[in-house]
Amino acid sequence: APPRSAPAPTSVPPQPAAPPAKPVPTPPPVPPVRPAPAPVRPGLPESAPASRSASDGDEGHEPIGAVRPAKPVARRPVVRPVEADETPDGPPCPACGTPNLPGRQFCRRCAAPLRAREQAAALPWWRTVWPFRRRVRGGSGRALRRTLLVLVVAGLLVAGFLFFPLGRYVYEDVRDKLGGTKEISPTGVTASASAPGHPANAAIDGLTNKYWGAPALGASLTSSFGTPFRLVGVVVYSGVSKEPQEFRRGARPTRADLIVTTKDDKVHRKTVTLNDKPGKQETRMGISDVVSVELVLREATGQGEGRPIAVGEVEYFKRT
Repeated sequence: APPRSAPAPTSVPPQPAAPPAKPVPTPPPVPPVRPAPAPVRPGLPESAPASRSASDGDEGHEPIGAVRPAKPVARRPVVRPVEADETPDGPPCPACGTPNLPGRQFCRRCAAPLRAREQAAALPWWRTVWPFRRRVRGGSGRALRRTLLVLVVAGLLVAGFLFFPLGRYVYEDVRDKLGGTKEISPTGVTASASAPGHPANAAIDGLTNKYWGAPALGASLTSSFGTPFRLVGVVVYSGVSKEPQEFRRGARPTRADLIVTTKDDKVHRKTVTLNDKPGKQETRMGISDVVSVELVLREATGQGEGRPIAVGEVEYFKRT
């Protein structure tokens, strides 16, 4: 087909110009998203690694425990530096020998005191007894203490002079009770009267089946000793024997007098009551420097015709 001719141009009204396009704002950069931190267990620091999941497995790993506290560190002492111009020309330290300045109280090296205090002298023994054991200052009360001491000594001397016999008696009596005793035999014995067959020496022979027989009351038995001694006791066995049946058959004394003579011719008299039973009857004496003892019969029981008053044995004891 034959080509068609182009249409004729038609007139087109002018269009208004389009406004300029606005610039599109650039969006801000988005920060990268970080994963949320794992929760921290109580007792674990935040820097501890998170535990693995159950899928990773716990085999070969130790259990997580509490965190131990840190060990305290002791502070080191700060040593004061010594000035360079310090010249230690004072006395040396008594502990380490380091010289120090004259005005220092303690050593600059070992801190020992430089001025040692002098020890007080020991007190005499009488200062430890009341009322002299109190310490005084500046001699206060010294004259009073001396006066009291003089008065006490003077009082003791006066008391010893006035009560010397009584004090000696108490002292000897205590020794008699605390010390031991021992029998002493007389060197001689005499009687003012004796029944036939019953002489005076039968009372000191150590046998109780033999006796000294006094014909009547008032008869005496005297024992003498060659060396003065301390008489602490006298033992008397009355009756003809220690057997009860034989004892009742003879006369026996019930009261007697003991007349003790010392070496300075002093006489001590003591009345003795004897029980009406067989066996020994002891009498405490306590007389020093004894040279003779006389036994005088005053009362008796069981007397009769041909029954002399029987004294089976007389024993004397001294202090050991």
